[in-house]
Amino acid sequence: MFWFWKKIGNILITLFGVVTIIFFLFNILPGDPAQMMLGQNENSEQLVVLKKKYGFDKPITTQYLYYLNDLSIISFHSKNSENISFLRDKKYNYLNILDTKNYFLVLKTPYLRDSYQKNGVSVIDIIKNTLPNTFVLAFASILIAVFLGLFLGIIAALNKNTWIDYSIQVISTLGMSIPSFFSAIIFAWLFGFVLSEFTGLNMTGSLYELDDYGEQMRLQLKNLILPSIVLGIRPIAVISQMMRNSLLKVLSKNYITTAYAKGLSKFNVIKNHALKNSLNPVVTALSGWFASMLAGSVFVEYIFGWNGLGKEIVDALNKLDVPVLIGSVLTISLIFIMINIFVDIIYTWLDPRTKNNF
Repeated sequence: MFWFWKKIGNILITLFGVVTIIFFLFNILPGDPAQMMLGQNENSEQLVVLKKKYGFDKPITTQYLYYLNDLSIISFHSKNSENISFLRDKKYNYLNILDTKNYFLVLKTPYLRDSYQKNGVSVIDIIKNTLPNTFVLAFASILIAVFLGLFLGIIAALNKNTWIDYSIQVISTLGMSIPSFFSAIIFAWLFGFVLSEFTGLNMTGSLYELDDYGEQMRLQLKNLILPSIVLGIRPIAVISQMMRNSLLKVLSKNYITTAYAKGLSKFNVIKNHALKNSLNPVVTALSGWFASMLAGSVFVEYIFGWNGLGKEIVDALNKLDVPVLIGSVLTISLIFIMINIFVDIIYTWLDPRTKNNF
């Protein structure tokens, strides 16, 4: 039970830090969100009304406190009609805990506000529509990385100091050094344009696209191939290197020598004794890479036209859509935290000795 509450406390502290940093970071970006919202229809009167509606006329610290209040599951809200909270619009369900003359105290789900640019569409709805596509892309990438990375790492370890081992290490180093956005441009141009007649792939495209008649959305799995490979290149390199080093370290242990002395074949020694004990550092890498893929997919999704959360972040950044930016980054941060907790649970299965550390 102590472990549970300790984790909850760490989550809340981490999220508070993330919210604070990204709120002030995105709200000091050059440009005026109110002007971006009005576009060519801008005039001084509308600008004043819009700034008052969204609280842009208030000090940044006041805006920050308002945002924390909206984000909290227990929050205070003024009965004043000028209050910028969700109660004014009556669009969200809440449970009234305390009702005084001037304030409400309510219990609610976290409110991420509405997009500045999409005609009042809630940030939660935007995340719901885009996050699944990013999950599909990240999951496909990590599958590719796991299978190829583990395979290459095992092959390199079993052929230590041979040309096979050196070749895999060179390829891994090259894969880690190339930025994902550069790989995305090369892959999109080469396989989606130059060799498109042979590959049948497109330079851009998402998981679902309108058919030729523009009537219904159709699943296009082929559009997943190039972005998932590009996003998986760097983790493949990391996993293969870590698997090689970890497996070599385990193979040098005394119990491996004992297993060979008992007459076990090399295949059985690796499968039953060495492989499982070599996975701890790899699991750590996987947890970090899967979470980082959700963030690192930003430019990959944008280049390939993949309609995920990463592409949404780039579009929101170009349009100064601050609620979408903050909500998206906060969602990725929460996922990262939950993945780390899941990895802690996996550790106790891989190595029961670590249970006391949690």
